[in-house]
Formats: sequence, C-alpha cells, structure tokens
Amino acid sequence: MRKYSPKDNVQAKAKYTDRFWVAPQVPREPVEDAHFAEVLQKMKTAVEVLDAYVEIGQLVIHIRPEENIDALRTLKEQCGYAMCSELSAVDYLAQDGEFEIFYQMLNLKERKRTRILTRIKEDQAIESIVPLYDMAKFAEREMYDMFGIYVNNHPYLKRIIMPDDWEGHPLRKTYPLEGDEFASWYEVDKIFGKEYRDVIGPENRDPARIDRYDTQRFARVGHEVPFGADPSLVDETETPVEYSSELLADYNKGPHKVLDKRK
Repeated sequence: MRKYSPKDNVQAKAKYTDRFWVAPQVPREPVEDAHFAEVLQKMKTAVEVLDAYVEIGQLVIHIRPEENIDALRTLKEQCGYAMCSELSAVDYLAQDGEFEIFYQMLNLKERKRTRILTRIKEDQAIESIVPLYDMAKFAEREMYDMFGIYVNNHPYLKRIIMPDDWEGHPLRKTYPLEGDEFASWYEVDKIFGKEYRDVIGPENRDPARIDRYDTQRFARVGHEVPFGADPSLVDETETPVEYSSELLADYNKGPHKVLDKRK
C-alpha cells in the first residue's frame, strides 16, 4: 500500500519553485564620508529627507516629490553638483502603484555622485528642473513619452521618440514587448489606410523572425528575385553575387598580402 502523506495546507503551498537566480540587494551603508555627510546636512536644512544611505560609493537621498526643485537647487548652489547626468523613472505601478523618479547628480570637482529619489502616483505630476539644468529639456520629454509622466512648467512637453498620435507608453511594464494592436497596425493605417489591413496584414515586430519570401527575398542573400516577381513562384537556384566593377578595379591595382594568421 502507498504510504500516506499529510495534505495539510497544500493549497497554501507554492506549486512551482523559483527556477531563476535572484540577485541579492546591493548593501546600503551608513553615511560616513565627510563630503556626503556635509551634503546630507545641507539637504536636511532645505528639504525633508525621508531616507539617506551610501550605495555603491554614491550618496542616495529620498525626498518628497514636491521638494525636488529645492533639493536640486541646494545640491547645485551649495554642494557643487553642477551636472545632472541623468534623470528618468522606474515603473513600480503593479507593485506599489507608484513611479520612482531619480536624478543622477555629479560633482566634477570632488568627483562624487549623489542620487536623488522620489515617488509619485500614476496621476501625479512632477515639477520641471529645466530652470536648473538644461539637459532636462530632452530627458523630461523622454520620461513623458516613455512613461506618461507629466512634467509641470516644462517649456515644450511633447513626445520626443514616438509619434505625436501614438497610443500608450512603451517603457511601462504593462506595455507588450512587441507592441499592442495599435502598434501592429499603425504604419499600415497611416500610409495606406485601414481599408488595406486585409491586403497588407499587421506589421511584424519580431526582430528574430526572417521571412524567406519578403518582398524581393532580400533576407536570402544570393536568392533575390527580380522586381515585381512573386518570390514564392521563383525557383530556389542561387544567384551568384556580383561585385561592383569599380570596386574590383581598385582591388586589382594591388599590391595585396593575405595574412597567414591574425596579428
């Protein structure tokens, strides 16, 4: 008889184990560096510091989103952080219902980096830092384009990568990797019209797919077909690759040497 095993709490147990390696969190260290301690002290007098620590050799400071201008002005005018090298967002909507916005600051004189972090809700806007750092003109537009985060008082807030009439924001985690239905029909509708959907078909956005019968069969070097011919009806005989006569003339001028092995 088969040995009986208790079934207690079987519904609460995970059916599958984690097959993927989960990287451990980067250790957070206390603020002991003299420069970072001075920066933190000045920041506490200007804004409310929610958290502060050192991570991978840089100071990380969490602030309230309403105080991003005051925080960055303090870093620039009192702490020597003349450069904002990067700013963007991270999508934590599914996990926390929030975006995390970060400002990567650089002090060229002291060769120190400080990262400012803040959290906003999905329907919450953030103030533009263009008056402090000109680089934010493009970076904040990209954040608006890719995540849909509105930036108040930006001088020219519009999409910078996607078309103006694009639907959705591609860097949100809810956005499909190969685009949604709107993306698959965008160029067909724009160039030919919706009435040609059945004729042309949806756009292929799989970068790994190669269709052997694409247009002139350009995907198969040496098997191209004449313009206007049906690639599926032409035989599979390989066409010899022809080189430009001018290129061959230059090559034949010489002198040339074939290397026996790579240097």
